[in-house]
Amino acid sequence: MLYRSAEKSFNKGVKNQPYDAIIVPGFPYNGQKWDMVHQLRIHWAYYLYSKGYTRNIIFSGSAVATPYIESRVMAKYAEALGVPREHLFTEEKAEHSTENIYYSYRLAKDLGFSKIALATDPIQNSYMKRFIKRYELPIGLMPTVIDTIKTINVYEPKIELSNTMKPNFEKLSARENFFQRFRGTMGKYILWHEEDLKKKKYRRKYKDRIIPSSEKSQEH
Repeated sequence: MLYRSAEKSFNKGVKNQPYDAIIVPGFPYNGQKWDMVHQLRIHWAYYLYSKGYTRNIIFSGSAVATPYIESRVMAKYAEALGVPREHLFTEEKAEHSTENIYYSYRLAKDLGFSKIALATDPIQNSYMKRFIKRYELPIGLMPTVIDTIKTINVYEPKIELSNTMKPNFEKLSARENFFQRFRGTMGKYILWHEEDLKKKKYRRKYKDRIIPSSEKSQEH
């Protein structure tokens, strides 16, 4: 069911390509080899880039479960697969999946990108699209199509790990208990830009976590 739903989302999202950038959420790296999740997300991102569906890739993720900064490691893998470094960007603040999306969206806007899509595996896509819809974020969906990924040689390229580790690392589970981490996954710690909260109820609800719109934004 998730695979069919992802394919449906992709078929809808592909109608709006090419995108200025796709957002690819991070996943913990153990310092030795990549996980199956890395394999799926990174090769899919490379596929979308190589097909011309996106001009750039934003990998998102801080050092959460291991000392490795997830976004930097994933960008190195993408570069090793063949994506030029100038088309790879990293968002390094996010520690939860909803933060991956929102902070990458803000980074994309700062970079001058306007057409943006989320490109992740079918499982994560299934619940992140609810977050995107709830807050009416202008982000398309380009999730992994399993039948397509089966036709790709999803090998692990060699990378060098310089400048990928976070100094004085403390894993998230040591800083937040399960309930706190769950709240983070639900977006409870996001620092919102006022212009992105379309509904008044959210502006009221998150009034203590809002960056006010600039005068320029208010004029428009």
